[in-house]
Amino acid sequence: MRQLDSHFNYFTSADDANLASPEWIRNEWQQARILAQQSEAVLVIDEIQKIVNWSSIVKLLWDEDTRLGVPLKVILTGSSLMLQRGLAESLMGRFEILYSPHWSFSECKEAFGYSFEDFIFFGGYPGAAALIKDEQRWARYMGMSIVEPTISQDILMMEAVKKPALLRQLFMLGSSYSAQELSYTKILGQLQDTGNTVTLAHYLGLLDKANMLTGLRKYSGNQIRARKSSPRLMVYDTSLMTYADGANRRRLLANPMDKGRLIESAVGAYLLARGKEEGFEVFWWRERNNEVDFVIKKGSRLTAIEVKSGRVKNAGGGLAFKRLYPEALSLVVGGTAIRAEEFLLGLHPQLFS
Repeated sequence: MRQLDSHFNYFTSADDANLASPEWIRNEWQQARILAQQSEAVLVIDEIQKIVNWSSIVKLLWDEDTRLGVPLKVILTGSSLMLQRGLAESLMGRFEILYSPHWSFSECKEAFGYSFEDFIFFGGYPGAAALIKDEQRWARYMGMSIVEPTISQDILMMEAVKKPALLRQLFMLGSSYSAQELSYTKILGQLQDTGNTVTLAHYLGLLDKANMLTGLRKYSGNQIRARKSSPRLMVYDTSLMTYADGANRRRLLANPMDKGRLIESAVGAYLLARGKEEGFEVFWWRERNNEVDFVIKKGSRLTAIEVKSGRVKNAGGGLAFKRLYPEALSLVVGGTAIRAEEFLLGLHPQLFS
């Protein structure tokens, strides 16, 4: 598929694996170069990761343009997991990463009229928005068009995974436990396939790179302790949590504990998306009975975020954190000052600046 417009933009897609090849990239690139003879042009290649050794030919063509002064800008889009390896292998010093995360609440509200509860349940996959009136069809779409292709086409095609069934089980279990701490030993105890904690940590890292599921590390001034701590599982989009849980909307939102975890997961997913763009890390913190849902670290600055979601938790985590780290900013999302809905709409952009 290719498209030209009057603004000297050239869009093409490598989605057809039978046609796409390094030589195909060269041909498409040459068409964009013709446009660039008239004015500065932009070449967009979608699904670039489907071409074997794509980064090598892109490097060659880019260096040719640089040497000859061709005014062509290039945008490559595709799976984040598979793009990362190609960029690291061949294109060092030649690229800037622009993240395209799941759609935000503000985007879904504007495009589809989502309510707050719509968003925390159905999440930010725009292709699924037309199906939210039929939860069974929505769940089938999530499984067949989002979850399985991401695992089978992105992760398994890119990485050597000896136990694909274990990875799938880890995704389903971990997503259903989003916003909860779960040690690798306990995770192993609930999975049917055999494995070890090192394998689980590796697979969780792959799911993290694929923007599906991550394990937030516990914040500590001692980085060794932080790395050894049990992860707090967190989905990158709440739709992955509700899909994996298998719960219907009415039951899940009617239960304060479940709804609370949904809200906390929505806040966590929002912070993970912003962190990649704005250069901050997301942790969590607990010391005995005191807990902070999220700790944001940007350089030397710390922000402790507690989420009031209706889920029963011990109070005072923010104060305990401040006693240990008096320089930290403390925020409460879900209280009277910052409503969770407003936070997810991005109405407090200055909080981490």
